[in-house]
Amino acid sequence: MIRIATRGSDLALTQARYVADRIEAELGRKSEIVVIKTTGDRIQNVSLAKIGGKGLFVKEIEEALLDGRADVAVHSAKDLPAQMAEGLALVAFPQRVDSRDALVGRERGAAIATLAAGARVGTGSARRSAQLRSVRPDLEIVPLRGNVPTRLRKLETEAMAAVVLACAGLDRLGLAARIDERISPDTMLPAVAQGALALEARLDDPLAADLARLDDVDTAICVHAERGFLLRIGGDCTVPLACFAELSGERDLRVRALLASADGSKILREDLELAVEGGVDREQAADAGAQLAEIVLAAGGAELLEQLRRQADQAEA
Repeated sequence: MIRIATRGSDLALTQARYVADRIEAELGRKSEIVVIKTTGDRIQNVSLAKIGGKGLFVKEIEEALLDGRADVAVHSAKDLPAQMAEGLALVAFPQRVDSRDALVGRERGAAIATLAAGARVGTGSARRSAQLRSVRPDLEIVPLRGNVPTRLRKLETEAMAAVVLACAGLDRLGLAARIDERISPDTMLPAVAQGALALEARLDDPLAADLARLDDVDTAICVHAERGFLLRIGGDCTVPLACFAELSGERDLRVRALLASADGSKILREDLELAVEGGVDREQAADAGAQLAEIVLAAGGAELLEQLRRQADQAEA
């Protein structure tokens, strides 16, 4: 029996059941789902930036792996911090779904370009906020937390014109019809690893090699590129950053990244392409992401990061 650790939200359980079905079909093993209540789930009325970032959705789940209460964890890959716990590894990335952000309007047919001047738009993401403010500085950005159904309810209860969520979460929950605009990456670059799942297991567990059979190579290459950027840039959820990798042809890699000021008035955008005979592999992809981070840092990103950190320190004081 393989014990699958997950958060308890509707989306997390849907993702865990998808992995459980694949474990049974492809590995011939039975599984059970172990729901872990994380700090990020317990504290809902404070921004993630103030209580420790996205790692709060991961810490207790990793503890369950390390102390033997669970054998594998299923994460939304975009929730993972740059550094993982010692003794654990990301062993598989199943095929990625739509990585774009979604605009869900109170009135159908909404789009970023057509929202009324001064419209209230909800998001809990520094990345989304900065990019929204860059393209529509007139909008009022409303802080938003909670699971997907909660955020959709707040669209009505808090008189917002729209909320911005991930297409992947809405699609996985059967809520694709609620999406009014699947926002082009040219307008809003996605979060690192958005739309991908990550399976985490103990390094010394033979199960890790079996779970690797659930890996999608193209997804893994793209996620390695994006996480390579994240690791080198040293950002967290308080930093408005984005990175998105795509493969074409014979696994030629294109990686786009941005780093922004909190108000969206300054955005650094950089782009890197890599073609290798036989196709780019995971290690090369991670190196490309790190190289792109160096380009961003050299183009003014180091100073911008320092400014963002000073602002974060002042906000906490």
